[in-house]
Amino acid sequence: MARAWVQFERLDVDDMALTAIIGADERARADRFRFPRDRRRFVVRRARLRQLLGAWVGRTPETLVFTENSHGKPILAGGPPFSLSYSADMMMLAIGDADVGCDVEWIDPALDWSPLAETFFTRTERAALAALPPAAARRAFFACWARKEAFVKALGLGLSYPLDAFDVSVSGTAELMSGGEGWALGDAPAIPGYATAIVAGDDSAPLVVMPMVIPQRAAA
Repeated sequence: MARAWVQFERLDVDDMALTAIIGADERARADRFRFPRDRRRFVVRRARLRQLLGAWVGRTPETLVFTENSHGKPILAGGPPFSLSYSADMMMLAIGDADVGCDVEWIDPALDWSPLAETFFTRTERAALAALPPAAARRAFFACWARKEAFVKALGLGLSYPLDAFDVSVSGTAELMSGGEGWALGDAPAIPGYATAIVAGDDSAPLVVMPMVIPQRAAA
């Protein structure tokens, strides 16, 4: 049975103590952000990532060491497999028994999404979107995008892997319709105003998605 644990965190919080948790390289990256909001969100998501993973593996946040694969996917030295996504003021973390990918997307009410669908989605996905009324089509676009992003993150290839090389459902239950053999796409917990998705290795059993049980010290 493939299992994945999911946690959501808000990024618009004022807690300067979090800066002490991140590494020197992360602080240097934070300093390069032009706008205070972007700098704050970066610090919060990196610090909370360290706190949550540290609690999961029983290590202090400051001691965690991260590397990257050749496509930039972060890897925690000593495991477990994880995936981090963020959009607007929301962060999503998924931890899996095996390779895992997650995505959260803010449903932007002003985005002209049609050109993006024409560029990146398959013919089947575009036809499914075209059959929906406008409001439902907008939500379905973001659901489709989150599902596709989660899949390429699970692969560890990011957007170097063509998004039109596989089909996902655009509404209703999350499913990999074609081109995703060996992987299972699941519905992540619903967050108002956001689309979410999670993908993990398929062992021929349903993907089970559960909330993380975070020790109290991780939230300190």
